[in-house]
Amino acid sequence: MSFRYTKPFARLIDEFSKMPGIGPKTAQRLAFYILKNSSESVGSLAKAILEAKEKVKHCSICGNITDQEICKICQNINRDKSIICVVEKVRDLIAIENTGEYKGLYHVLEGAISPLDGVEPENLKINSLLKRLKTEKIKEIILATNPNIEGEVTASYITKLIEPLNIKVTRIAYGVPIGGSLEFADEVTLTQALMGRQEVK
Repeated sequence: MSFRYTKPFARLIDEFSKMPGIGPKTAQRLAFYILKNSSESVGSLAKAILEAKEKVKHCSICGNITDQEICKICQNINRDKSIICVVEKVRDLIAIENTGEYKGLYHVLEGAISPLDGVEPENLKINSLLKRLKTEKIKEIILATNPNIEGEVTASYITKLIEPLNIKVTRIAYGVPIGGSLEFADEVTLTQALMGRQEVK
């Protein structure tokens, strides 16, 4: 007969195990970590989680996370407002931003086209991207979707939509490994991928 945790502790483990990338053993370790910490420390963590959930939202322009209506990147007058880098997720935006090399704007799609997973173009922030292209003076779109099947399909779909708008479309170079994710790529690789981007024809 396997050991049974008390209900409150078992529930804590269960909640942790619902998080992405957290298996049963890691969930158990996190639960024990919470248990051995002071009530003050745990209260501070709980407060931080609730505050983030209540105050953090998506930028109304690019989709980045922010505690304001418009994120600091979109507000920054020193950014090159003629270039938009299109990414799948906010984590990809952060990965590119951490290179310190890119000075343009962003647009977060909130995913990639994947019919098998029920993700169609209308489920992504593609229409809001097209609206930006028609209202802002954009000279170049950098497609920085992940180098996998879903990312390539998404990039191809967006390229066809942008084609009539006479805007230069480039794709990040394959310094990023095929089948990989931008958020896990190192800063040097991402910098080289941005610098080596090629025009999509």
